Amino acid sequence: MRLEDLVNFFETLTPQSLERLGDFYAPDARFKDPFNDVQGVAAIRRIFEHMYRQVDAPRFVVSDRLAEGDRAMLVWNFHFVRRGQPQVIRGATHLCFANDGKVLIHRDYWDAAEELYMTLPGIGWLMRRLRAALAAG
Repeated sequence: MRLEDLVNFFETLTPQSLERLGDFYAPDARFKDPFNDVQGVAAIRRIFEHMYRQVDAPRFVVSDRLAEGDRAMLVWNFHFVRRGQPQVIRGATHLCFANDGKVLIHRDYWDAAEELYMTLPGIGWLMRRLRAALAAG
């Protein structure tokens, strides 16, 4: 599989296209992000299905990619609408591929505190105060 095919899959992801997840992921693939650590295509699919239930109009835009051998890094923006407000989470994904080219390890990195918690009522105020108190200078 080419990295561009995987990028295209994510940039055009829909609830219906989740059926094709097994075309890109090894059966025992592992997915980890700040909230999840699962193994297997069915478990990975449940994470994306949950995403579609939690937010409106989710879409990924990959802005940069680096690949070498059986490893790759993707830099992305995740756009979505929550409570009528457009939002963006910026992150990166580290990918490791199996011999057949399918994803064996998918690890997402993004700052949950900055990108998500800071936008929530109540806890966002607390996080901003804590951040200000801990900031140097």
